[in-house]
Amino acid sequence: MAFSNKPHALDVSDVVVEAPGPGSGGDSFFPLSKKHVIIHNVVKNRQTLNVHCKSGDDDLGLIHIPWNHYWGFRFRVNIWSTTKFRCHFTWQRGGSHHFVIFDPWRDDDEFGAYPTCDRCLWQVRRHDGDEAICRIEGGSDPYCFKWDDNV
Repeated sequence: MAFSNKPHALDVSDVVVEAPGPGSGGDSFFPLSKKHVIIHNVVKNRQTLNVHCKSGDDDLGLIHIPWNHYWGFRFRVNIWSTTKFRCHFTWQRGGSHHFVIFDPWRDDDEFGAYPTCDRCLWQVRRHDGDEAICRIEGGSDPYCFKWDDNV
């Protein structure tokens, strides 16, 4: 095999380069992206919030969050983008409620109805209604949901 010291040209006109857009959070919608879910206890009656979160692979155990305090956990979305964390919430005079705190179709889909989040901050507010639990996104209005008690 012979080598040449003549200059060579490389055609890169067909190369696609993607860069994260403003506010996209870097690798947020790619498989294996890093996530940080944070739960803020702001229940109306100022009680301690009991939380038990788990995915198909991980059980995070029972956590007690005092009123107006935070608790969080970190993970990576799996290669198939199917990682879900479901939490059970209870508090005195607040009942028992369930919610999928991380759903890749809601929280990690660049083309979904809601913005993607790397730092997913949730406020637990009340035991009923449309604003039972809300995802807080910077300066925008919160994205609020009902409990998933029937799922």
